[in-house]
Amino acid sequence: MPERAYAEIVVDLPLSRVDQVYHYAVPERFRTELCLGSRVLVPFGRRQLAGYVVGFRSQAAVEQVKDILDVLSSQPAFTHELYTLARWMAERYLCTTAQALQCIAAPSRGAGPRYEEGVYAAPGGGSADQERLTPKQRQVWRTVREHPGLTRAQVAALSGVTPVVVARLLEKGVLTTSRRSVARNPYPVSQTITELPRLTGEQLRALEAIEKGFQAQRKEFFLLHGVTGSGKTEIYLRAAAGALVQGRQVLVLVPEITLATQLIHQFKARFGDLVAVLHSRLGAGERYDEWNRIFRGEAPIVVGARSAVFAPLQNIGLFVLDEEHEPGYKQEEAPRYLTGDVVRARAALSKAVVVFGSATPALRTYARALTGQQHQLLKLTSRVDGRSLPQVRVVDLREELQAGNRHVFSRYLAGRIREKLDQGQQVLLFLNRRGLATIVLCRACGEALSCAHCAISLTYHRDGSLHCHYCGYRRNLPAACPVCGGERLSRFGTGTQRVEEETQRLFPGARVVRLDGDTVTGKRSHDRLLDSFREGQADILIGTQMIAKGLDLPGVTLVGVVNADTTLLLPDYQSAERTFQLVTQVAGRAGRGPVPGEVVVQTYHPDHYSIQAATSQNYELFFIREMALRREMGYPPFTTLARVLFRGRRESQVEQAAQQFRELLALPEDGRIQVMGPAPPPVARIKDYYRRHLILKAPKRKELRMLLVETLDKFEAGGRNKVLVGIDIDPQSLF
Repeated sequence: MPERAYAEIVVDLPLSRVDQVYHYAVPERFRTELCLGSRVLVPFGRRQLAGYVVGFRSQAAVEQVKDILDVLSSQPAFTHELYTLARWMAERYLCTTAQALQCIAAPSRGAGPRYEEGVYAAPGGGSADQERLTPKQRQVWRTVREHPGLTRAQVAALSGVTPVVVARLLEKGVLTTSRRSVARNPYPVSQTITELPRLTGEQLRALEAIEKGFQAQRKEFFLLHGVTGSGKTEIYLRAAAGALVQGRQVLVLVPEITLATQLIHQFKARFGDLVAVLHSRLGAGERYDEWNRIFRGEAPIVVGARSAVFAPLQNIGLFVLDEEHEPGYKQEEAPRYLTGDVVRARAALSKAVVVFGSATPALRTYARALTGQQHQLLKLTSRVDGRSLPQVRVVDLREELQAGNRHVFSRYLAGRIREKLDQGQQVLLFLNRRGLATIVLCRACGEALSCAHCAISLTYHRDGSLHCHYCGYRRNLPAACPVCGGERLSRFGTGTQRVEEETQRLFPGARVVRLDGDTVTGKRSHDRLLDSFREGQADILIGTQMIAKGLDLPGVTLVGVVNADTTLLLPDYQSAERTFQLVTQVAGRAGRGPVPGEVVVQTYHPDHYSIQAATSQNYELFFIREMALRREMGYPPFTTLARVLFRGRRESQVEQAAQQFRELLALPEDGRIQVMGPAPPPVARIKDYYRRHLILKAPKRKELRMLLVETLDKFEAGGRNKVLVGIDIDPQSLF
């Protein structure tokens, strides 16, 4: 029996009851075409489904085996290591193997290689025919001999002639064309770095520890805890060079695409075309080409956002997780993975070094590093080039109200902005809310204008429209309240548009750039706006969290946190941690150039420990206070949380399903696993889907996982398929 007579297939169907490997016969015509990771079409019951080849057999485990119907793509969609990772993800995150493979697999739709026709001198069409050519034709011929392979348009432009002249030479047989594949490069190398910066003593010690990790030939985890501006990126670059010397590959991750561009340019300047880029804003063709460059081994360094964790590198020696604390590393749709945990699992498979970098590490990561058992702690306590951390001033907004100031800016912040503008320096203003007003309220009945599809109030924008930032629904501001007909509609709350409006009113001569989800819409719009600010074409940058971390803006000498309380008051056990991280990170944008920096933090809660710790740049103070509170309340990292989310079109069905799931839970009698709910989450309806959730808390992940697997099996056996159920282990948001 041939070795590849049968294929092991995972069908592309996200249902746990069919989550297993199926055997199919491989017809003779497909046997040389298929490989691990090929996508095929197979009969499955009464349907035909796509599936992935995950192995081969010489014999089938069952008697009656159906044939593979067609090969959709013979190109491998993943490596053996990535298939092993997919199985790990399915077990850890309670998803199907097919769902994990959908994340991992190569781009399969809407793209292929791009071809161009290059122009060459025809064999035999040499200098003997020169006398019969016109001067313009001779110029074209010389251009092609000196630069073979250019397109017709490029040849014409370089020769200073029209395309008609090139076409005439092709007709004469003097020139010929040949089709060739052309790679799409989303980030061409714009500059190269030849002189490396001098490392500080702390940087040298950190780099030495990481390089020792390469020599160990086993998984090694490091937490690089460095204050903002301490040179963490330079350590990433030097460590990457060390990995290449060892013959290993490098994967560098950032939590958001908006942070990727700066890091991409830094790595490209150092390593050129050895760097590939992966993120979701690449065009389909760009992603196709970059993925294949990586798979072929042409790009041993990959820089990208969350999804790049599945890049098909086959000999990884170094993982870098920059800004490791960021919630952007959490995938909110199935499979709901935490990128850091996936990196740890992949590092174990490839025996790689992992560097987690942050000025404000997640509590869980820092706690692991303090013990020294799972992570080694590397500290950078000062900024490079002897620069000092910015001076921070806290403004109590309660006192501003008492003094009669109801404007966006406190008197002190407005004064400092004016001084910086007079000195020709740049200012950054941070507020983590979009729009002009966050709520529109009827004065007669108190009703807030809400989204027609979500249980959330609409945000008012400057053009007079109301937006839902959950589903994208928009409507114009009505003349009267849709509930009672009252005509007194008032706007409350402040968003980035309001900050921009107030800035332009107070400082009419200032050039202002706003960076938020409403202005960053195009493929490179974020990069263009930031570049214009860096080049001094604007004086004030206003933005949401996308400007709060990771950016190097040397011209900024003043950072204003317009309202530090936007995350602090959220109904989430991580709200204090998020507040500390955001305020610390945005404060770190100040004073990265030759002029010392200054930060003004406006808040109604100046005595809260997260605000105090952030303004003093004291991570240890925050860590001690928050860990004590987490221990007392039984929250991670002292326990494991899981969230079971129920969604459906009919509210009664969703409520019933959530209650039935709750009743199916076989909880231990000693109460060590706690259940909260079912209850509506803070946003009880999104995109016309009603929502309910259960929150489970347990001391051990394994026990919690087993309980959920057993309950989900019993629940699905009841056939309640009108209600969607999603399980999130380690949820990063309870909204």
